[in-house]
Amino acid sequence: MESLRNNTGRFKEMILNNKFVLFLMILLLLGLNIFVFHKISFIFTPIAVLLKTVLLPIVLAGIVYYLLSPIVDYLETRKVPRVYSILVLFILIIGLITLLLVAVIPIITHQVTNLIAELPGYAGQIQTEFQEFLDSGIQSQLQQWFDFNSMDLTGNITERLTAALETTWSSIGSIVGALKDVILAIVTLPFILFYLLKDGKRLPSFIVKFFPIAIRPGTLRVMGEMNQQISGYIRGQILVSCCIGVLLYIGYLIIGLKYSLVLALIAACTAVIPYLGPAIAITPAMIVALVTSPLMLIKMIVIWTIVQLIEGKFISPQIMGKTLQVHPITIIFVILTAGNLFGIVGIILAVPGYAVLKVIVTNLFNYLTTNSRLYRQDPEPHLPGEPHLPNQPNLPNG
Repeated sequence: MESLRNNTGRFKEMILNNKFVLFLMILLLLGLNIFVFHKISFIFTPIAVLLKTVLLPIVLAGIVYYLLSPIVDYLETRKVPRVYSILVLFILIIGLITLLLVAVIPIITHQVTNLIAELPGYAGQIQTEFQEFLDSGIQSQLQQWFDFNSMDLTGNITERLTAALETTWSSIGSIVGALKDVILAIVTLPFILFYLLKDGKRLPSFIVKFFPIAIRPGTLRVMGEMNQQISGYIRGQILVSCCIGVLLYIGYLIIGLKYSLVLALIAACTAVIPYLGPAIAITPAMIVALVTSPLMLIKMIVIWTIVQLIEGKFISPQIMGKTLQVHPITIIFVILTAGNLFGIVGIILAVPGYAVLKVIVTNLFNYLTTNSRLYRQDPEPHLPGEPHLPNQPNLPNG
């Protein structure tokens, strides 16, 4: 009986009181559950459809929530009821949207329509100019240096441009199909946003009620860190994108580049993708500038370089600071991986999603390492009166 009691105590010390072993057992149980759920995945099809339907409205409402919540919080400190602040903000937003629809949207629509209509002509003009360049006296020298056939090269470029245009036009059908989901998200966005702004502060306290009491304080702390990371990134990135769009629009107007508003908007929208966004946005601007004139291309490159220097040296350090503390190479790999897995949505949400995952993994690792030190004990028996020496280095006091 005494031996059984000793074995039971030793089992508790080595297994039940070892947080790392418990963590491995939990992972095993999770793996078994995932395997079982995979075999009966058809049961969860309605849930998957529901999540797919509500995901876009919730994401959009979350982004707008992080932009507007500081204003609502500030008005609340000024003794303005939260509901009245939200209603005033909604009225201002409706007025701003109306102004955009009346004054700005027609200009954007006109420029976009003209740009789409002239894209095939741009491709043909680039091909003609490239062929003229190859037919000049430089052609023979280039053929000697690089050993290529100008006709084959021109044919390859033409085929690639044609394939790109066909892919663009074929993707319009899928874009139209996704337009339904976007309209649904825009319609439901105000309702979700209203309740987020009204009761968003209570959401963490409500969520932790589903966790054991012992880990509720730690869970609240982790959720606070996650909220800080997401809010800082979203607010900073959108502000940086707006600054880039305004600076590029001013620069394009100065040099007289066609479709300056549309090209600046493209740059502002793609700037939410770190490091890869500028490379995507400069492509249409280079095409328009190249077709206009070689001098315009040089001017556009100068404007783009100046804006990128201002953004990298002054705007981003002041607005973003070191919010995420993630290495640029890591961000690029995360964006590429998320893009391959989840498409455009994955590219946009890759960095904040990685920041949230980093907070969770870091806190979980700290929790496991701290508790493993506290629960690690010497399994070897010792005689009465002899000092108990654990099989580990002495922990520092405190």
